[in-house]
Amino acid sequence: MSTILVTGGAGYIGSHTVHELNKNGFNVIVLDNFSEGHREFVDGLKTYEVDLCDVDGIGKVFEENKIDAVVHFAAFAYVGESVQNPQKYYYNNVVNTLNLLKVMLENDCKKIVFSSTCATYGEPKYMPLDEKHSQNPINPYGQTKLTIEKIFKDYDRAYGLKYYALRYFNAAGASTEKEIGEWHRVETHLIPLILQTLTGEREKITIFGEDYNTPDGTCIRDYVHVDDLASAHRLALQNLLAGAESEFINLGTGRGNSVKEIISSVERVTGRKVPTVIGARREGDPDILYASNEKAKKVLGWEVKYTNIDDIVKTAWAWEQKLHLKKSTN
Repeated sequence: MSTILVTGGAGYIGSHTVHELNKNGFNVIVLDNFSEGHREFVDGLKTYEVDLCDVDGIGKVFEENKIDAVVHFAAFAYVGESVQNPQKYYYNNVVNTLNLLKVMLENDCKKIVFSSTCATYGEPKYMPLDEKHSQNPINPYGQTKLTIEKIFKDYDRAYGLKYYALRYFNAAGASTEKEIGEWHRVETHLIPLILQTLTGEREKITIFGEDYNTPDGTCIRDYVHVDDLASAHRLALQNLLAGAESEFINLGTGRGNSVKEIISSVERVTGRKVPTVIGARREGDPDILYASNEKAKKVLGWEVKYTNIDDIVKTAWAWEQKLHLKKSTN
């Protein structure tokens, strides 16, 4: 049984991946500083409360466990905050990844699955976005992820570190099996923001611009269910453990939904009207963004199970109601 260290394993995508690995016979160890993650998401699992700025702390985890591979989620991921405070992002995302890699190499652990992002591409030149598209991030968050991808390339060449960098599009939904879902300190994702208007946490949802070059005038994005993301991480890990070469791979459904389509989906699923207002466009928002997932299908044998946006929204709504109850009783 392979032992896998999951950094940021108490976070949104991290916790879903931890449970996917656990279910498939991996021995999972979680490392999290709990600045964003939730202890209840990793209840009953071997967990270390360690920050990746603490090289000795990471070293202790490796000393106490024979780790075969790492899945690396731990990072700050708020685009707006990265623009306001790039230093925070470069230190946490880049420097702390170097700390992790240092300890991995010292312990002869040379396999890693990395949580990257479609933000490394920047402004899209064509659709669907494939892995050959140029990378020119337009914010520090995207820059940190691209920098790490470049570091991996150099580490592979110099030290034989094998990696899969998985570039996500818009993670959405929640597990139907476990009591876990999307729960951020500052919520920035569209689906939970819309749902919070129905739990009473928000008065309304602002649609940022309705004059985009799309059928209904609102931005189109590729929403991929978090359980589908988790299965891709498992498949990537299995490939690496079987001796695969390093890869960069997009994770998306291969199709997009507009902001207005998401609102309509929420209204269908919940049977309730979403209060909306139209706001100004946000700088740097492309009209359309969706993935080519042909490489993920071919290299990973990945299949997207959640292909219908209503099915994704159903899981998100079930979780949001539980979360609202949890928040109001705490």
